[in-house]
Amino acid sequence: MIDFKIAKPEGIVYEGEVERITIPTLSGEITVLENHAPLVSVLDTGEMIVHVSNKETVSISISGGILEIRPDSKVYIMADSAEKSEEIDIERAEEAKNRAQEMLEKEKNLADVDFARLQAIIEKEMNRIHIAKKYRK
Repeated sequence: MIDFKIAKPEGIVYEGEVERITIPTLSGEITVLENHAPLVSVLDTGEMIVHVSNKETVSISISGGILEIRPDSKVYIMADSAEKSEEIDIERAEEAKNRAQEMLEKEKNLADVDFARLQAIIEKEMNRIHIAKKYRK
């Protein structure tokens, strides 16, 4: 089993022993199994799937942060933002995405930094919406 913990600035998102974790990194998606080689990586925006057991998975929308895989099957994630799929407020995410898109369309002379920030917000909110809808019945 893997000793896993994911935290964001507001607190712990998930903590416990799991079988494997699929994580989006800037280098691509990786799946961490027990006794994985030590690694430090930068997280990308996407869906992280925590396989608690063969029958139970937890889907988490994640955006930015750091992954650390330590020896003896310890995995720690410090995320900029992370939410379990069932906790995502779809309406709030759609409003945030629409506000960012409106600002992007309204401002013609955005600095590169502002443009990148708005693009990152849109990407993060679209990811949240996609993951929330994927797991809602």
